[in-house]
Amino acid sequence: MLVAAAVCPAPPLLVPEVAAGAAAELGDARTACSDALAVLAASRPDLLVVVGAADRDHRGPYPQGARGTFRDFGVEVGVQLGAGDEGPRLLPPSLAVGAWLLAHARWGAAPVEGLGVAEPLDTADCLTAGRELAARDARVALLVMGDGSACRTLKAPGYLDERAAAFDAAAARALGAADTAALAALDAGLAAELQAAGRAPWQVLAGAAEGAGLDGRLLYEDAPYGVGYFVAAWS
Repeated sequence: MLVAAAVCPAPPLLVPEVAAGAAAELGDARTACSDALAVLAASRPDLLVVVGAADRDHRGPYPQGARGTFRDFGVEVGVQLGAGDEGPRLLPPSLAVGAWLLAHARWGAAPVEGLGVAEPLDTADCLTAGRELAARDARVALLVMGDGSACRTLKAPGYLDERAAAFDAAAARALGAADTAALAALDAGLAAELQAAGRAPWQVLAGAAEGAGLDGRLLYEDAPYGVGYFVAAWS
């Protein structure tokens, strides 16, 4: 069953080498992610699964030891999803950022695997995937990587959409309250229009947490670069 979860944003800019001179701008977000990971470690899980958005070529499971790189973002920085043999394919960016956060936190509390979730995956399938993850072991924890809308300002990647602030506010409330029903109710079509890559991973979390009785805390909420970023801890 699910015993804890951490929700973190997934921009490669969280990695200081990628952000370069702008690294300090996400310092508070990195600190909040570290705090959320501490909650995961304290839960004494038997298995940690990192869940993040992926394109169709990178969806599906990733074994412990799978590697990722930030070469496409201009830096020769590699990461590994826990200790183990290198997997047959590279991690998608969301899982690579998760692997970097775990390495930064010196994670050693449990074995680590990954799951890339195709962004178009519908809500019902997300919930089913989450239930299957929760049944993997007696004590399962999730690190859920995903962003809110990318349409909060004129300079945002998706330009300004007046619906974005309300969507992000609803997501933040649900994540902060560990409200699985509210996460499941997020509109997949609207999320796609707002380029909210976290919708599918969050709904996987909603399925995994059904009946787990977890409490949530929102540790960080902001929209730098016009993208909604949230950090939450469930335990």
